[in-house]
Amino acid sequence: MALALLREGRLVDAEQVMMRELQTVEEKYGSGSPEWASVQCDLGNVLLNADQPARAVECYRAACSGPAPQDPEARKDRLTYQMNLGMVLASIGRLDEAESELRANVGERLAFYGREHAGYAFGLEPLAEVLLRRGDLRAARESVEEAIQNFWHNGHERIAAALALRARIVTAAGGGEPAFVALEQLPDEIVEGVALAVLSRAGEHPETDGAVLSLLAEAMEARLGPDHQTTLNALSMLANVGGNGDGADRVAAIRKVLASYRRQGRAEEALMAGLGLAMAQCDTGDLDGALRTYAEALDWARSLGRADLVAQVLRNWGLALSEADRPAEAEQRLREALSDAERSGDQELLGRVRIALGLFLQHQNRLAEARQVVEAGLGALDAAHPDALVGRSHLGAIMEGRSCGCGDLPAVVAEAFKEFVLSRLPQDLLADLGVDIEDGDFAVSVELRREPTEDELDQLNRVIQSATAEFRRRLTTR
Repeated sequence: MALALLREGRLVDAEQVMMRELQTVEEKYGSGSPEWASVQCDLGNVLLNADQPARAVECYRAACSGPAPQDPEARKDRLTYQMNLGMVLASIGRLDEAESELRANVGERLAFYGREHAGYAFGLEPLAEVLLRRGDLRAARESVEEAIQNFWHNGHERIAAALALRARIVTAAGGGEPAFVALEQLPDEIVEGVALAVLSRAGEHPETDGAVLSLLAEAMEARLGPDHQTTLNALSMLANVGGNGDGADRVAAIRKVLASYRRQGRAEEALMAGLGLAMAQCDTGDLDGALRTYAEALDWARSLGRADLVAQVLRNWGLALSEADRPAEAEQRLREALSDAERSGDQELLGRVRIALGLFLQHQNRLAEARQVVEAGLGALDAAHPDALVGRSHLGAIMEGRSCGCGDLPAVVAEAFKEFVLSRLPQDLLADLGVDIEDGDFAVSVELRREPTEDELDQLNRVIQSATAEFRRRLTTR
């Protein structure tokens, strides 16, 4: 239930579900029991997925507290909780603590499982990750190689993630050593797992991501072929992270994906790749090339007979024309997009197109028209939708007679944050809640109307922490 709430973006509600479960289990089994520790771990997982790793650390630490359990299954669980603790400490940059916890975890796994068991190697892999981040490449390499050998001898599928980590360590060390080795000796599903493990960590290591992804795309093309979905996924991720910092490299990756989808007759995927190509061309300054790509994409979209796809292409094309200072053509495309969006029946798309057109009209100083279109767009979107937040910030500027509201988004998000928190607390608890955004993050001040109970104070702290995590995402989504 909590995970379902997380998927809906309801972070506070997800946490409250787990807090009730923790209380129930504590009353039934007692604090420190294996059952209580298990729920602490689950709560930590929920908090981690709600972008609250520091609070997750405390849950994992609680799960590891107390004497080591005698029951073998409970002891195995404790090993998992400790590994989780070390990995989350690493994720928030507390590398000294992370290494200490993970080294202890490896030692306890060795004592419990023995050196030849895969359960021992499970602890080596996150330790190697932390050592890589600390710059101890030699020790990281030793740890990951031992894990690989263990998984190889055990025929364990976890070898895929270990090989992916090895590739990152080798690439960070330089020297031209092959990053991806022995792929021809592995079955396709393990090779695909190597790629998935690399792709799942993309963006975490910007200094080496481009190089690793470029090598991965080459390795997947050689092993699986240019039209295999894993190869295309690697190329797409390479384009998303910008390659090696060269815009031309990004464009080349998208062209390969586009060519593959067209060879395979996958028209809708080809269209999406074409939109990505146009955006990449804009980013590299090839505006003429981008506009030609949009024209081709419009033909593809119309051939599919999908009004929603046509509207999406026209919207993006109109925005690009506006950036190119070609307002007459931009307005034409945006109004055509609105017509197709209305025919599509897709309310979210309709709202996004209206917001785009409204902001264009605002920047043209046609404020009365802009207000009407933006208000209609807001009526079609969820209040928390990123485009709705942008639209609401610009609507405030329109009502003040200004032709731009591009800098007003933080104030709109802050007001939404305030409403979100107040709706989840007793109405008589707070006299005032101040929410400001400073240096890209939230600064919250609370004025109480009365003395809170201990439970109310805990609830207040949890709601504010969860709201901070939830709205931090919205603040950075434009």
